[in-house]
Amino acid sequence: MSQDYIQFIEKVHRKTGIDLSQYKEAQMKRRLTSLREKRGYHNFKSYYNALENDSSLSDELLDRMTINVSEFYRNRKRFEVLEQKVIPYLLQQKKKLRIWSAACSTGEEPYTLAMILSRYIPLQQVEILATDLDVNALRKAEQALYHERSLKEVSPDILRKYFRKEGSSYRVIDEIRNSVTFKKHNLLADRYQKDFDLIVCRNVMIYFTEEAKKSIYKNFSHSLVDGGIFFVGSTEQIFSPQTHGFEIFDTFFYRKWQK
Repeated sequence: MSQDYIQFIEKVHRKTGIDLSQYKEAQMKRRLTSLREKRGYHNFKSYYNALENDSSLSDELLDRMTINVSEFYRNRKRFEVLEQKVIPYLLQQKKKLRIWSAACSTGEEPYTLAMILSRYIPLQQVEILATDLDVNALRKAEQALYHERSLKEVSPDILRKYFRKEGSSYRVIDEIRNSVTFKKHNLLADRYQKDFDLIVCRNVMIYFTEEAKKSIYKNFSHSLVDGGIFFVGSTEQIFSPQTHGFEIFDTFFYRKWQK
């Protein structure tokens, strides 16, 4: 790792609380070098000096560090397993559920969870926390207004039931919007809340180092109730789930061991 880049990530850590050393170096450095060069800076020192004086550059950097790619019912087959197997299992244990959508980006995932759960129980019996590092993404999530490209996996009946067309975009109905609470949270630095029945964290862990992943898995395990479910992305299978207190429940779903 070059001294120029080392000093840059140290300064970014002090400024934002985001520790880029816990992200895979090759991927992150390539992404940030591309952004830096696009803006006309020849090294990370000059780029950081510009960041200090231009909030729009800082916002752009944060967007690039926190990869905001999302859509409703992303990898639909996995959500079918959630709907047909995981939710019924959880509701056998209790009638009120506490759910965390971690690294939720612009909100498509937690709103999808609310839509699915509303078919089983009144949403007053569900608490959905949705968190992300990027405050700009969270602002978009709270607005709940989406371009149709985010809805390509949404069936016509779900579109009619849970969305209202506004111009060329679609807004999630208030019943679903009001069931989700959005908060800023840094998976690598902030305290984790406890007693969740379901934690969903998908398509984010692939960017972290192995050490960072171990720490996050441990924290998620502690945050789940015994028997709670952890739902990961389609490229993020946990190869030794038992080392983190998990067992396989289904493909890409892990259950916390019950004591």
